[in-house]
Amino acid sequence: MKLTIFAATGGIGRHLLDQAIAAGDDVTAVVRDPGRLPGRVRAVTADLAAPDPAVLEAAVAGADAVLSGLGPRSKADAGITSRGTRAIVAAMQAAGPRRLVIVSAAPVGTVPSPGRPNPPRHDAGDGFWMRHVFSHVAMALYREHYADLALTEEIVRDSGLDWTIVRPPKLTGKPLTGTYRTAYGQNLRGGWSVPRADVARYMLRVIGEPDAVKQVAGIAS
Repeated sequence: MKLTIFAATGGIGRHLLDQAIAAGDDVTAVVRDPGRLPGRVRAVTADLAAPDPAVLEAAVAGADAVLSGLGPRSKADAGITSRGTRAIVAAMQAAGPRRLVIVSAAPVGTVPSPGRPNPPRHDAGDGFWMRHVFSHVAMALYREHYADLALTEEIVRDSGLDWTIVRPPKLTGKPLTGTYRTAYGQNLRGGWSVPRADVARYMLRVIGEPDAVKQVAGIAS
């Protein structure tokens, strides 16, 4: 497959890149610092905080699928996910590719966005402790990040593309297990964490799954 991967040197993005290369895919990696990439990929330098539409359109042109591991590295990057995703979507709409897979986060289903001001109070897959304790802690710590992800999801849902949104809980640096649980439209009961490598594996897997198109998918160990 011909893939374009955004944020390919980030936590999930690097796993996407390495796994796609190992599978023999033709990869274009869109990054801020191409010096961190292996020599077996086509590198496109782009800053998604101030994107150049022509550069992004060239990066996605001809791709069978576009994957994004985009997310903030610090509070200074607040808003980068929605701004970057809006630019990615615009580039795909202009250049023609339709398949898009992005990573979000498990708590986002209960976070308001401009087009979804009254989301459910609880996610259907969350158990008692997640609903009443841990979700409140997470929201207090990462409120701005989750609000930006909620806006990001709205941009993707309204794009007209063939999208899949993947919502993991706490991400870990553990090695790839290949063993994880998934569910469409909800989180996973007791799903506290998942390795980044497994999230990447699932994102690559769903590219070819028709049932995953226009679905939000929970994932957890």
